[in-house]
Amino acid sequence: MHVVFSHGLESGPWGSKITAMAETVRGLGAEVTSVDYQGMREPQPRVDKLLATLDEIDDQSIVLVGSSMGGHVATAAATQRTVAGLFVLAPAFFMPGYETLTPLLPQCPIAIVHGWHDDVVPVANSLRFAEGGTVSLHLVDSDQRLSSAVPEICDWLQSFILHNVQRGDT
Repeated sequence: MHVVFSHGLESGPWGSKITAMAETVRGLGAEVTSVDYQGMREPQPRVDKLLATLDEIDDQSIVLVGSSMGGHVATAAATQRTVAGLFVLAPAFFMPGYETLTPLLPQCPIAIVHGWHDDVVPVANSLRFAEGGTVSLHLVDSDQRLSSAVPEICDWLQSFILHNVQRGDT
């Protein structure tokens, strides 16, 4: 199994959330990649970079994890490649000026974590996206950064992987 992380617009590939989640999935025997999008402000070049990264991974069981714009990017990539799962945090869906870029629901297990007090990406955007299919949705008493919910996020990610990725792949 290989877990590929996509960070948000204002963060980097090894921020505190990604570092904590990477430690969690390594404990499950997963390989980890965190794509560096720093300096890339638009979503499409990020999607292209993620797709190129995925093409280099020789593993049949890939889980994409993304935060904010990284959630949008991971979701868009999941509609173009076969992945074992998609786990996104406060994904930047239906954002002003980018509404038409919001990806369709990919055909894989999906979990979304979103903070009730997010003042960057409205929680309603995740609710709207989740209405389109079978999605696990975790709403937490946190803001856009979700810093106060990192232990729960790691638990949910671990559970998501254990329940949605074949055990023989770990």
